[in-house]
Amino acid sequence: MTSVTRDVFGKLPDGRTVEKFLLESNFVKVQIISFGCIITCLEAKDRHGNFTDIVLGFDNLEGYLNKHPYFGAVIGRVANRIANGKFSIDGQDYQLPINNGPNSIHGGLKGFDKVLWKPMEIENGVQFSYMSADGEEGYPGELEVWVTYTLVGSELTINYKARTSKTTPINLTNHSYFNLAGQGSENIYDHEISIDAEHYLPIEDTMIPTGEVLPVQGTCFDLRKPVDLGSQIAKVKGNGFDHNFCLNITDKQHSCAKVYHQPSGRVLTVRTTQPGVQFYTANFLDGSLKGKGGAVYPKHSAFCLESQAWPDAVNKPQFPTSFLYPGDDYDQTTWFNFSVQ
Repeated sequence: MTSVTRDVFGKLPDGRTVEKFLLESNFVKVQIISFGCIITCLEAKDRHGNFTDIVLGFDNLEGYLNKHPYFGAVIGRVANRIANGKFSIDGQDYQLPINNGPNSIHGGLKGFDKVLWKPMEIENGVQFSYMSADGEEGYPGELEVWVTYTLVGSELTINYKARTSKTTPINLTNHSYFNLAGQGSENIYDHEISIDAEHYLPIEDTMIPTGEVLPVQGTCFDLRKPVDLGSQIAKVKGNGFDHNFCLNITDKQHSCAKVYHQPSGRVLTVRTTQPGVQFYTANFLDGSLKGKGGAVYPKHSAFCLESQAWPDAVNKPQFPTSFLYPGDDYDQTTWFNFSVQ
């Protein structure tokens, strides 16, 4: 049985209260706040039974209110990049805020990671809801969203649901930064990863997919069998991985990725209903942010596995659609299982 504890995490500048929820089982402890639905702490056992916090973040609310790289947050309306912040629906053009080079990223200037959600305790977890107004950050339609976190045994489940009043793009994910050695560890080079993907999306200079869907066979993106991250990152052109891997295109639960940290014995296994996963090796961290316990977070000190729709799908009709239509339900789930070996 999971215990759910509710408390105050802090107050926003306008005086509104940010609450925190601690979900605790015998295997995992996870803390989530109502601002941005952010996972601020996630403790998992090593092979000796010792709990360690394995996600990057801050000790207090102020850290999350200042500029940071989306630590632990729910991302929306649309995670990842939209080329030039533009898309069209039924002949009508939409322009989004530009906040990542020439592109729009992660919902705009004030995405779902920067709003206060309404929480409700449920069995084994907490459900957050938010009403995104028609036109918010340039997106059409009034969008009602629910994000539900549940912890059962060693598995954390995140479910995303949404309904819209107008056709709109939607792509929700969680942007937790993991280091299975413990947050504050220097790098992830001693981690071993596999991703269950036959294809990946190549990107151009501003990190927008070119539109091609290429086989991983014979490339540094072939992660179908476990590889050592230190040596694999060195093979990637640029700073490291920040690419979409193409998973099974089905609404059924399917395998996504597995990460193993031999020194601690921790294993993270990810399953999802989403058609893709953005594998990111924290290439843009530079040690300038002071995190929990005064830790600094340099480049490659964490990894993200953001299960989601394919980036820039709104502008690439050959990709699985990311549009939600009135009367339809958006319903996606990702499972994070923590074990030892």
